Amino acid sequence: MNLTSIVIPSWNGLHLLGHCISEIRRFTDHPHEIIVADDGSTDGTADFCRRERIVFVSLPRNRGFPVAANAGIKLAAGDTVVLMNNDIIVSRRWLDNMLACLYSADDIGIVGPMTNYASGIQHHPLGYADLTAFHEMTREANRPDPGKWKGVNRLVGMCMVIRRQVIDRIGLLDERYAPGHYEDDDYCYRARQDGWRLMVAGDTYVHHHGSASFRKMPQTELAGLLAANRQKFIDKFGADPLMFI
Repeated sequence: MNLTSIVIPSWNGLHLLGHCISEIRRFTDHPHEIIVADDGSTDGTADFCRRERIVFVSLPRNRGFPVAANAGIKLAAGDTVVLMNNDIIVSRRWLDNMLACLYSADDIGIVGPMTNYASGIQHHPLGYADLTAFHEMTREANRPDPGKWKGVNRLVGMCMVIRRQVIDRIGLLDERYAPGHYEDDDYCYRARQDGWRLMVAGDTYVHHHGSASFRKMPQTELAGLLAANRQKFIDKFGADPLMFI
């Protein structure tokens, strides 16, 4: 079986990262490596990775999600790369289901899951009250079912399973969007321009705590960042990313 590299950028999110990794280890049977991209954290993330014997790269200062993600991807040895936020909780069959979708056709380049917290088609809460209930509900919700796979124009970057050939052909995330937002829209748009299809694996649910890093930012500052990065996308491609949600 081919190796999958799971790249997790993290900035002062050790309280989330530890749980994220423990559930990856609990629910991932497929051969994999975990790579933490420590984005200038001061909360002991690097020490945690050393203790847990997790491959990691530490940036000397906070550079933003796309920069950290790229640093992690550069270390990835897998034929498939999963780019995952540190506030994701996976459950049973999460990776096997998405890999089945990704490799079901030669032109599928990126696959994403369903979740409780996302914009667009991937948002579909299961109605659970806590994570214990979430894991129980995935017994049925994550039952393999190709009939639930759906082609889309855009995937949310909180958990993207990417074929290695896509990275080789279109490159890394565009760091002009740092500290974050719209780098995932940019990457999906570039992948589609290169001829790759994007899919949502509707038979795969993950829990997403949701925008853990950006919740620390004042609302006016966040709104300004969103507007600025949307304009960067428009200037680059001549298209509005909101068209694809």
